[in-house]
Parts: sequence; structure tokens; C-alpha cells
Amino acid sequence: MSSTAPRHTALDALHRSLGATMTDFAGWDMPLRYGSERDEHNAVRTRAGLFDLSHMGEITVTGPQAVALLDFALVGNMGTIGVGRARYTMICRPDGGILDDLIVYRLQESRYMVVANASNAQVVLDALVERAAGFDAEVRDDRDGYALLAVQGPESPGILKSLTDADLDGLKYYAGLPGTVAGVPALIARTGYTGEDGFELFVKPEHAVELWQALTKAGESAGLVPCGLSCRDTLRLEAGMPLYGHELSTSLTPFDAGLGRVVKFEKEGDFVGREALREAADRSAGTPPRVLVGLVAEGRRVPRAGFPVVAGGEVIGEVTSGAPSPTLGRPIAMAYVDAAHARPGSPGVGVDIRGTHEPYEVVALPFYKRQK
Repeated sequence: MSSTAPRHTALDALHRSLGATMTDFAGWDMPLRYGSERDEHNAVRTRAGLFDLSHMGEITVTGPQAVALLDFALVGNMGTIGVGRARYTMICRPDGGILDDLIVYRLQESRYMVVANASNAQVVLDALVERAAGFDAEVRDDRDGYALLAVQGPESPGILKSLTDADLDGLKYYAGLPGTVAGVPALIARTGYTGEDGFELFVKPEHAVELWQALTKAGESAGLVPCGLSCRDTLRLEAGMPLYGHELSTSLTPFDAGLGRVVKFEKEGDFVGREALREAADRSAGTPPRVLVGLVAEGRRVPRAGFPVVAGGEVIGEVTSGAPSPTLGRPIAMAYVDAAHARPGSPGVGVDIRGTHEPYEVVALPFYKRQK
């Protein structure tokens, strides 16, 4: 088999039977949409959606010095994660550039699961293996050991409750607990990438189809629909959540991305990138060169990643993500812009869309926040 052939998730045949439009994403053949992406998006905002996220990269770190290794390898303070809890963090290069943003789950006292973006899973694995030298800890590639299904949206707790006796009411945001869902053993995590309440279910690949079908049946009366990567992108964009390769990259530090809060200088010992990140923190304490903002179109033309942001005839920034927003009913974008133009309501800001300067309003992120 050639190394360029896309990988398939355990749900591949099922997606095709549902008529999904498939696309190559980070070397995986993934469902882009099943029908209308607007309908899928709105279902997640108002009812519930079911996603296959089995392309994400799971890496298990175990051993007496697992936490010491993770504290050295990542920018966050991993020792303060309680068992059964999760944390958003990043892994950076020695120069402070972001290699990936991650979620780290503490499954047991000295057992952690690092979940990397599909496009960076190998990079993260290689970095962790390299950084593990000298630590009494094991780094294991578990990408083939899991399928990952996500149920997202306001109806998701009710749907899941009908299939499990796990204590979902007691499960906080960014926490995970082992349980069974429709008889399938799962790690049930209250995490997601849509701006809605929801759950991510880590299961063995051989149980994926059975679980998908059980969730589909349980969610029928609540209006649950299968959802592809396309609406996942518009959902995360409305929620102001960064996407690696767009808002995050090796040319940016967490401070450049407005996410300096994930860097914990107070933790004990050295960590990769500490010195460079300290300098980046000091720089951003003044006026950062560019700031990540939201842009809302006055017209109907959709901005795309890489389009210049302009004001007064000058280029003042660049769009990182753009799409029509089903919730706002207008095109939206995230962009890095010069600090002088980053204030909400800054006058005269537009996006150069193929030579035409379309007017845009600068707004604070996120565009959408769910009512708790």
C-alpha cells in the first residue's frame, strides 16, 4: 500500500452508506458533509450532531515520571490536572513557535492521554519521544487504538443519558470518566470544538459502528443528524476557536495568538521554549504587533484564509479563517491585524477580496457564545 493512500476510519463504510461527500483531510478520508452543511451546523446549535473524529491523534504517556516529562515537553502545568480531568495546552519549539495545540487527559495517577490534531499527530509523537530521553516514562502511539465519536449540541446530554448510567450531570466541562455507552466501554469526555455542550467518546475501533448506530437511534426523536468536517469548521469559527495551520503555526508563539494564558512559567523546572516564551511574554506586555480579531461582513462576499485585511489603502493584516456564518447570517472571519486597528468598531477596515475592498466590522471574539 502506498504511503500516500488516505487512511480510513472504522466508520468509513457507514459514512459512504449515508451518502457522505468524502474529502482527504490530513491523510485521512473523512466526511465533509452528508447533505446541507448549513442544516448540519444549525442542528448542532439547536439540537444535536454526531461526528466521526477518529482522525485525531491519541498518544499515551505512562510511568513514574510521566508528569515530569509532560511538564518539560509542554507549556502547561500538567501536575495540577486532577485524575479524570483534561486541560487545553500547547507543545512549542525551543524558539517558542507552536507545534500544536493539544488536550491532555489525566486518566490515572501516572497515565495521561495527549490528543493532537490529525495533521500534527506524527510531529507531536516525534517531539514527545525525543523529549522523553532521560525520563522514566513511556510514550506510546495509540492512534490505531481508538475511534473517536462526538455528540455535540444542547440535546446531547439527554441523548447520551438514555444510553449510559455514567454520572453525566456530575461530569464537568473538560473532564472525562470511564463508562459504558450502549454497552460499549468508552472514555466519556465533556469536551468539543463547536461552542456547544457536548461529549467526545473514545472507544475501540471495533465498537465504533455499533456505537454510532446506537447514538443515531437514541437521537432520532431529538433531531440528531450526522455531521461532517465542513460544519465543524463553521461551528468552531463562530465560537472563536483556533485551528492549527490557520490561527496557530510554528511562526507564532502562544502570546502572538492571544493564548499566552496556557503558558505556565510558575511550574517547577525547565520546559522546552521557556526562555523564548518569556521574551515573547515581555514583548506582548507592551503593544503586540498584531492581534487576533473577529471580522463581520457588511456585504455577502466571503473572505478566505490568506486574504489581506486593509485600512486606508494599506495592508494591516491577514485573514486566517473565513466562512459564511449560519448563526449570524453573514460572512465572518478571524484575522491577525495591526494593534492600531484591533479595537472593536475600528473604522475603515475591509478585506481585499480579489481586488475589491469589501467593508468589514471589527468585533471581539467569539462571534457566538452559547447561553449556559
